[in-house]
Amino acid sequence: MAEPTPRRNEPRLRPAPLLFEPAQVAADPEHFFDLESIDDPRALLTRATELTLAFRAATDRAVEFQAIAAAQLADPRRFDRLTPADIAARAEWTEDYAKKMVEFGRDLMRGVEGPGHVDPV
Repeated sequence: MAEPTPRRNEPRLRPAPLLFEPAQVAADPEHFFDLESIDDPRALLTRATELTLAFRAATDRAVEFQAIAAAQLADPRRFDRLTPADIAARAEWTEDYAKKMVEFGRDLMRGVEGPGHVDPV
């Protein structure tokens, strides 16, 4: 299960670095962040866990940025604002999910993160 996203007043933990993968190595479907070369199961578990946590943290951050962008695009003060349907089409979401993401983004921009706050994901 994913760890909860740290809120604005909590320091963010720094996940393990996602090491750069050269193009020719990344093209190999058996290659994944050099995990296949680790023989020791303890070391493999440690590094795979680090990567899992790093990807989760990256996903949480990316979702927050998606929500903020959705809220900004839906801002009624913008002359070029988008409807939830337009945002959903751009992000490959359902319209209902786009509405939730717009609200989540507005909450993030206002700094509202209380016990009643629900992450849309």
